Amino acid sequence: MREFTFNRDTKETKISIKINLDGSGKNKIDTGIAFFDHMLQQISTHSLIDLELRCDGDLKVDMHHTVEDVGIALGESIKNALGDKKGITRFAHSYVSFDETLTRTVIDLCNRPYFIWNVKTSLEKIGEMDQELFSEFFKSIVTESRMNCHIETLYGKNNHHIIESCFKSFAISLKKAISIDPKKKDIPSSKGKLWKKKSSGLLTVNLEILDQ
Repeated sequence: MREFTFNRDTKETKISIKINLDGSGKNKIDTGIAFFDHMLQQISTHSLIDLELRCDGDLKVDMHHTVEDVGIALGESIKNALGDKKGITRFAHSYVSFDETLTRTVIDLCNRPYFIWNVKTSLEKIGEMDQELFSEFFKSIVTESRMNCHIETLYGKNNHHIIESCFKSFAISLKKAISIDPKKKDIPSSKGKLWKKKSSGLLTVNLEILDQ
C-alpha cells in the first residue's frame, strides 16, 4: 500500500492527514469550512484515494491559511506516498461534465511543478469561499507534489458546477496518473528519475492564472 501520514503545525493551522493511494475513496474530512470539505470529498471519492484530514485553522482571521495549508499538506502527502514513482502511469487527462459545464484537467507527475488555472466564475464567493481560494488550493497541491497540472473550464454558467467540475476532473486525472501500469516496471522517464528526497534549494513553481 502506498500510504503516508503527516502532521503539519504552524501558528496559523494545525493539520493531520493520512492518505492511501491504493484505497477505495473512503474519507473523513473536517476543515471547518463546509463547502471546502465537500470539494475535498470529491477528490477522495473520484480518485479512490482514502483520505483522513483534519485542520484546525485561524478561521476567525479568514479562510486563506486553512485552504492554502491543506493544499500544502495534501500535496506533500501525495508526493511522499508516491515514493520514486516506479511503475506509475504518470500522464493523465480527463473531461468532466456537470450539467451545462465542461472542465478538462491534464496532469504529469514529472517533478517539474507548473500550474495553469483557466477557470472563469461570475461570483466573488462560491459557498462561503472567496473564488480566488480555489486556485490557491490547487497551486499549493501542484507545488508540494511537484506535478504539472492544467485545469481549464471550457464552458459553463453555474458557479457551483464550474468549481465542483474542477475538483472532480482533477480527481479523475490524479487517479489515472498515480495508477500502476502493469507493463511498466521502471520509473516512467527517459532520465530514469522523477523524485528527490531532499531539495537542493528553494522550490519555485511556474504559475499562470488566466483572467477570471
